[in-house]
This record gives sequence, C-alpha cells and structure tokens, in this order.
Amino acid sequence: MAENWASADPEGAPCWVEAQIPDVEAGKRFYGALFGWSFGATDHGGWWARLGGAPVAALTGKTDGRMPTAWTVYLRTPDAVALVGRVRDRGGRVVVPPRSVPGLGGAALVADPQGAVFGLWQPAGHPGFARGGEPGAFGWAELYTTDTEAADAFYGGLFPAALFGSGVDPCLGRVALSEVFPEEMPAHFLVHFEVADGEAALAAVTRLGGRVRVPPFETSYGGVAVVADDQGASFALLQR
Repeated sequence: MAENWASADPEGAPCWVEAQIPDVEAGKRFYGALFGWSFGATDHGGWWARLGGAPVAALTGKTDGRMPTAWTVYLRTPDAVALVGRVRDRGGRVVVPPRSVPGLGGAALVADPQGAVFGLWQPAGHPGFARGGEPGAFGWAELYTTDTEAADAFYGGLFPAALFGSGVDPCLGRVALSEVFPEEMPAHFLVHFEVADGEAALAAVTRLGGRVRVPPFETSYGGVAVVADDQGASFALLQR
C-alpha cells in the first residue's frame, strides 16, 4: 500500500472523510469494534482514526447541536479559496469559509445547488488517506442528488477531471436520490467503507447499537448497504 493512498488523484477526488458526532468516545468504541480502528488525538481537538497505524478518517465532536450528525467527504484541491469562489459562481453556497489548519492544510465546507454538503481540502502536512480501497478503509463516495443533470453541470464546471464516470477512472458516483432513498430526503454524499464480509458487518452494526437504513443492494462497484452508527451518522458498507 502506498504511503498516501490518494495523493496522486486529481482535483475533485475524495481525499479524506470526517465524522461530526455528539459523543466522540462512543464513536471510538463503535468504529473501533466495527472496522478495527485505533485512535490518536489530533492537535485540533479531534481524533485520528487509524487502520494498522495509518490515518484513514477522523472523528470530531459537534460544538453546535444544530449541526447534523454526519460523515463528510473532503475533495482535494490545490487552492481552497479559489475553489470556494467557483462554488459561489456556479450557484453553490459556503457553509464554512476557507480556514487554515496549522501544519495540516486548508479546509472549507460548501454545498452544491441541490444542497449536498461536501468538504474541500488543500493538502499540506496532511495529504489525506494513507490507506484506502481495502476492508476497514474508505472505498467510495456516492452523490445522491435530486437533479442529475444539474449535478453533472455543477461538478463538471468545478473540476477539470471527469468525476462521474465519463472518464476511464471516475472519482465519484452520482445517482438519482429516488432510486435508493425516499424523495423527501435531501441531496447528500454517502461515504462508503469497504468490508470483507457484508453480512457479518451488518450484524456487527446492529450488535453495536447502529441500524440498517437501506438493506443490501447491488451496484456496478459492489454490494452496498446503508447503515447508521449508534449516534445516527449514516454511511455505507461496501463489499467489492
């Protein structure tokens, strides 16, 4: 496995994921048991989640009860400030303006015109995933959107590389929200973590206090089930 799994990916590719949850200690117990993660404190109030000692995700405590309990995917960019400007120009909105994370990089939180929230990461000391594409690590991110044509136009205008499969190596998936979720659910990105045994992982989610939101279904990239942890943060289990 390369030292930095996603470091060579183009602008717009997923490079990091982070969960914002009310109880970080409970989150460490849940994900440690589910994925075999260990944890170490960051210098910025969060926790690195590590697989085999390598950083694969982060957990942070919610500082505002109005914030959603959720997993956020961060897309790589060489210039977060410039990209935030392009997001605004194309009808998106800024949720958290660009900020520096000392020693690590730059971050921002934005939303597309349909309301799907995603992060931007400008790497410096922290390039992103050190491992991925294996059980216990990030495997994929899917955009569930209320308007696929508008999503294609928005993201195609933001990033020079093809994200949704028109290129040889798509960076993200995109599907109509109503194909999997009720129509009243808002547009969103769904983070997928790979597992070796989907059935065993589903049983573990339930045993640990989580729940199944969407039972297993087949996709072009593997078997997927949508679940939530014991605090309500949704994610997907992916068995290739």
